[in-house]
Parts: sequence; structure tokens; C-alpha cells
Amino acid sequence: MRICRFQHPADGEARWGLVAEDLVREWRPGGGAPRGEGAEHPLAGLTLLAPVAGGRIFGIGRNYADHIKEVNPGWSQPEPLVFMKPDSALIGPGAPIVLPAGAGRVDYEGELALVIGRGGRRLSITEAAGHILGVTCANDVSARDLQQRDGQWIRAKGHDSFCPLGPWIETEAPAADLLIETWLNGRCVQRERSGAMLHGPAQLVAHISTFCTLRPGDIILTGTPAGVGPLAPGDRVRIEIEGVGALENPVAAEEVEHAL
Repeated sequence: MRICRFQHPADGEARWGLVAEDLVREWRPGGGAPRGEGAEHPLAGLTLLAPVAGGRIFGIGRNYADHIKEVNPGWSQPEPLVFMKPDSALIGPGAPIVLPAGAGRVDYEGELALVIGRGGRRLSITEAAGHILGVTCANDVSARDLQQRDGQWIRAKGHDSFCPLGPWIETEAPAADLLIETWLNGRCVQRERSGAMLHGPAQLVAHISTFCTLRPGDIILTGTPAGVGPLAPGDRVRIEIEGVGALENPVAAEEVEHAL
């Protein structure tokens, strides 16, 4: 099943929908499993939004060995490295990634994202898998100069538009073994299977639940493979995940008004 959020063509409001091939059927969340509720719309004519609303965004750093080699050779720690992004960073498919004025180098990071369907605290790894509603594509956009300067990552990863997500939540894809690819201007720059994670999806859910009660709608970005690189205005970056879909966003420079 594929669950999306979209901008209604008549009133512009955000609605939920179920995706079936080239159609989206409106539905109302709640009461257990989603069920079809209303009108159908051609998928091609809709503006898709980030497929979550109101949840928290947890990120995982340095979760692929080859990525560690390219950015922090020799780094290791026994537990997942967790950070957070504000929900104001969320954008959907087609919305521009805006490079902040003065931020320096800004990188793409293609990732598999987990969406929590059932909340919980202190979950075991065995229990954790049952709390994942589904997966989607994510881009953990990161301002490298700020990341190195601050030490803490909130500013580097928390700018508006720094968390593209979508195109929908896929509830049936096996999160533990999916091919993740990032394409920059038509060239594949990242390619790895989620099975190469140092800490797998269920382990990440269980670990976060040891210190934070998870809630339905929370998002966990599971880390990026090797091959990260800089973005420039005019670029197009596309994250593709096997069995899920593709998330594509243009890149633009921030327009800053200077006071006279």
C-alpha cells in the first residue's frame, strides 16, 4: 500500500490519499488500517507533499562503513549516532532545496526513511519491526561548513528545505534490503543496499525508543551511503529506492533582500 499527502486541486488544502497505479483516492487516517474514502484524482495532475505531517525527524549519522571512510576515517562507536531535524525542514517532491546564503558547501545525502506507525518505549529489536508503518525516500541535506564549525548538527541539517521526503509511504517494501540510489543531474552518485547499514532499521527503532517514546508519524532517516557531494543552484537531485519510488527536487539559491 502507498500512502501519500497531496494538495487538493480544488481548494489547495493538504489531503491524504492511497496511490493505486496512476490514481490517488482520498482517504481519512485513523481507526486502524487506511480505507478508501472519496474522490479519485489522476496522480499526474497532483502536487505531492511530504507524506508525513506533525511527526519528529530523527537522523542517523555514519551508518555505512564506506561513508565513514570518506568523511571520518577511523571513526567508530558501538551505538547509532542520533541527531534531529526540525519539521520546518520538510519539503515534498518537486519543491526546491534552497541553499542558504553564506552557508558554504551544502551536500546531498540520499537515504531510506522509516515512518513509525505505532508508538512505543523501550522496544526490543523483535518488537521494533512491528512499529514501522513503511518507508519512503529522503534527502538529508547538510551544510558541511556549518557542521564542522558547530560540532552540533542542528544548524547544518536543520535549514528550511533540508529534508525532502517522498513521494509516498510504501508499507510493503522490506526496509532491511532495498537498493538506494542518488542521481545528480542524470548521473548516479550513490548506490548501495540498505542491508549494508551498520545498524539496521529495527535496531534503529529499538535504540531511539530507549531514550524517547516514539509516536505515530515520527520519521527516522537511516543514514547515507558513500558518494555524498555538493549541490549548486540549477542542479536536480533524485533519490530512488527499489520498490518504493523516486523523490526529485531542484536546487536554488536563497534570495536575500538587502536593506538600503
